[in-house]
Amino acid sequence: MAEELNLMKGNEAVAHAAIRYGTDGYFGYPITPQSEILETLMAEMPWEKTGMVVLQAESEVAAINMIYGGAASGKRVMTSSSSPGISLKQEGISYLAGADLPCLIVNVMRGGPGLGTIQPSQADYFQTVKGGGHGDYRLITLAPSSVQEMADFVSLGFDLAFTYSNPCMILSDGIIGQMMEKVALPPYRKRKTEAEIREESPWAVQGKPKGRRPNIVTSLELDPAIMEENNNRFQAKYKKIEEAEVRYEEFHCEDAEYLLVAFGSAARICQKTVELARLEGIKLGLLRPITLWPFPKEIIKTYAHKVKGMLSVELNAGQMVEDVRLAVNGKIRVEHFGRLGGIVFTPDEILVALKEKIIQHG
Repeated sequence: MAEELNLMKGNEAVAHAAIRYGTDGYFGYPITPQSEILETLMAEMPWEKTGMVVLQAESEVAAINMIYGGAASGKRVMTSSSSPGISLKQEGISYLAGADLPCLIVNVMRGGPGLGTIQPSQADYFQTVKGGGHGDYRLITLAPSSVQEMADFVSLGFDLAFTYSNPCMILSDGIIGQMMEKVALPPYRKRKTEAEIREESPWAVQGKPKGRRPNIVTSLELDPAIMEENNNRFQAKYKKIEEAEVRYEEFHCEDAEYLLVAFGSAARICQKTVELARLEGIKLGLLRPITLWPFPKEIIKTYAHKVKGMLSVELNAGQMVEDVRLAVNGKIRVEHFGRLGGIVFTPDEILVALKEKIIQHG
């Protein structure tokens, strides 16, 4: 049977993939450039097809706390927003992480700080990868660079979240969210039954059966010794994730003398830069982190012994570049190139920056 292809926006792909995955509930609030996720869900009316709950909350804060309640009952729940809205959700995200709860969060980034612009940006790296809320927690973070990956990462994100009882974020941006491409949607999956939920998530709140104390799902612990024990348990979990879930993609890296490091939409643009550079005889490669956390620091570290320099290309003032520099530990030159305010760089601009910042110094 031929694969069914659909032409749609990245935001629309997320919505359709969520329905087909068997998501139990979506709770969100409109904000450009991700509003099509909620709009598509409402148009598709999945409550009639799969029983999925779709609700526009009164605010971003309300939405993330609805996620907290749904996740605490073992349901597959998700939310989406864009940069300022994610900032409002940070307290709830920290609570979810502190309570060991799985959920999926989609962030279609826009420019800031403040309300900023509705144009694309990648300036939420710090507030996502570094943990924008309080406490020592981590978000599993997937960075799609295509509409297909927007769809694929819904199931991957949920699976990772439930494997490790941890929130997972799809960190996209206005380019990927709004662009249209052909996408193969996943097949429909059955939603979990209540019995399957109890088996899969024994910690979940399921009422108070006779003769059994109710499960208490919380991130609060007043005893410092127990709170330290909880934090140590979190760190052990994060270590397991770092060992098992690093994902990245290499593009013309086999013989590369210089390396671009970029994620999401920036990586798409960098692919053309690599082609332009090689036409000029410059052996340039591209490494695309797919997981921003866990960050592919070990593979980047190996390239510190193979290439003459690296350029971190981001639609921000320089955020991921810090992690690239930590990975190479001063072994080679690492510089940053980016554009701000919603302006998107061209492949030629990146090549000029590579020559000026890296090649001329090496």
